[in-house]
Amino acid sequence: MIPSMAPAPADQAETTTAAAAPARNAGRAAITRFSRHRLFTSPSAVAGLVWLAALVTASLTAPLWLPFKTEDQDFTAVLSGPTAAHWLGTDELGRDILSRIFAAAVGTLGTSMLTVIVGVTLGTILAMAAAGAGERTEGVISRVTEVMMSLPGTVIILAVIGAVGTNIPVVMAILGILMSAGIYRVILGQAKSLQSQLYVDAAKVDGAGPLRISLRHVLPGLANTIVVQAALIFAVGMLIQAGLAFIGFGPPIPQPSWGGMIQGASQHVYDAPWMMVPTGAVLALTVLSANAIGNALGKAPNAAAPHLPSAAARRQRAKAVAAIAAAAPVHAAEDGAPGGRAARGTLSVRNLSIGVDNGVRLVTDVSFDVEQGTVLGLVGESGCGKTMTALSLLGLLPSGVSVTGGQILWNGRNLAATTDKDMESVRGREIALISQEPMRALDPMFTVGYQLTATIRRLRGTGKAEARKEALSLLEKVGIVDAARILKTYPHQISGGMAQRVAIALALSGKPKLLVADEPTTALDVTVQAEILSLLRALVKDTGMSVVMVTHDLGVVADICDQVAVMYAGQVVENGRTAAILDSPRHPYTLALLAADPHANHADDMPERLATISGQVPQPKDWPTGCRFAARCQFAGSACLEPVPLLPSGAGEGLVRCVKADQLAVEGMDWLATDIPASRLLEVSPQQTLLTEKDMA
Repeated sequence: MIPSMAPAPADQAETTTAAAAPARNAGRAAITRFSRHRLFTSPSAVAGLVWLAALVTASLTAPLWLPFKTEDQDFTAVLSGPTAAHWLGTDELGRDILSRIFAAAVGTLGTSMLTVIVGVTLGTILAMAAAGAGERTEGVISRVTEVMMSLPGTVIILAVIGAVGTNIPVVMAILGILMSAGIYRVILGQAKSLQSQLYVDAAKVDGAGPLRISLRHVLPGLANTIVVQAALIFAVGMLIQAGLAFIGFGPPIPQPSWGGMIQGASQHVYDAPWMMVPTGAVLALTVLSANAIGNALGKAPNAAAPHLPSAAARRQRAKAVAAIAAAAPVHAAEDGAPGGRAARGTLSVRNLSIGVDNGVRLVTDVSFDVEQGTVLGLVGESGCGKTMTALSLLGLLPSGVSVTGGQILWNGRNLAATTDKDMESVRGREIALISQEPMRALDPMFTVGYQLTATIRRLRGTGKAEARKEALSLLEKVGIVDAARILKTYPHQISGGMAQRVAIALALSGKPKLLVADEPTTALDVTVQAEILSLLRALVKDTGMSVVMVTHDLGVVADICDQVAVMYAGQVVENGRTAAILDSPRHPYTLALLAADPHANHADDMPERLATISGQVPQPKDWPTGCRFAARCQFAGSACLEPVPLLPSGAGEGLVRCVKADQLAVEGMDWLATDIPASRLLEVSPQQTLLTEKDMA
């Protein structure tokens, strides 16, 4: 009889394997995160780290591998160059240069690090104390540091050497104290700025004391500055230490030091010039390595992509532009739609794809049209690709992201195949941008008037007086009553709604025909939002320009948009006339958005509970091969496992990407306000990213 427990070892093995899998995955994830650390993404920082590590390791193990002791003299090879016995040559006493360089490395690096520890620690503590303790304490600390900065550092160091002798650790510690005053001045301003942040006020309300606030909220914000200053002080400390040894105040003879070796080599610069090369090269490489590591660590870990792309990014973007230009025939840029020539002032986007350079796609096969004098709304959750699509119209995609396919047809030109230099004639003059945050679009260093007049003069080529007159006219056009006063103010002196009006005036400076508005009303209250929307409607009516409106708010779409394109996971899932889509949505995602919007329901039939959409928008790397909304859809079936094209919806001129669009329209099904029933759930396989239908009976 086979015992009933016989399968247990197999089950146990499977359980152990299943339990070990997350551990292995976690280990791989940790290794991946470590390898992607900002220190390892910079080739110069990696080279510097390898150099310093090799130098320290070789110096610490010097007694085990050095061919000669530092005091050994070979009188048969005095002032010799590199030989088989002496790889880097010998000095004036026949001592091996290689042995002396590595024997002196640890002492030089260690005492330089002592300067960093003393200087950066003292300067940071003084800065945080001055920033958090009040004006009186700050005044006292500032006066003391000013006195320290006024003292002649060289004289003080020489006085210390005269008092305690050539005790290098003590001398370098004194140097760190003197340099802490300068570090204090650098960090103080940033520490005061961090102390004024709202999260610090929230911590005070929560009962956090000054010490806790400084350590938990202020110090992490100073990390980048501290790292950069530490790298700088480390390099300066090595150079000063070498300089002291050069003038005879280094370690006592015969103990080797880099500065002493350079001083000895300087006496034989004519008869043995090679002596200067090894020690000088090692000192220079060590200083450069410290600076490279400091530059890499000083970069913010979550910083956004830089506005100005690097040379490599520009080359990559140029290749992408050239590939698109070669793939799209010239006459295609003149056709807005099959069989017809695009009217001037009409935007026609065809099969637009945007992706990370040598990586995943963020937007795929997006198509829509914006006729002159109309407003198109791009709607969808965060992460659906709306902003990327809008920024691509102006060629303002972040560094490392570029258009990988398709066409952006504007006035007979394919903007997707246009270089950055050629786009300068389009931005501002033909297509303008209203950003989501007006305070970031306005430079706080200059008045509103200066920014407006400078933009007008640059885009229109007018004189200063005429530009100022036009600036007043633009401010009045966007609804600012006291325009003359606003011209003299700085951005921080006006409200958010006023700043958004100024941003719209800036966008209108070049008389554009197309305005790209990236959620222009998100940060505004309801009253100001209504005023801004009314202003945009009036501008469209009066000037005949077109608008591409990026928004999450279906109420904004119903208020101002003539057409709407609903985006999900980098695709347009439905587009057409606004009234048709809002009244009779044919895609489940559009239906769900309307069911979840309180403004889309009348007061009489307002449900007790608004509908929700379970889950979240998938990441580009996790997009399924079939319908990208199927995993969250209440109506998904087996047909949704296959790719779904964007086809005419059967209702007017709209398009929809759903195999059940007609069925939903005929049956009139609504998005459920409760959780998804088990009969409508789909399981997602993480291994194959395929959707399998469950209990569809």
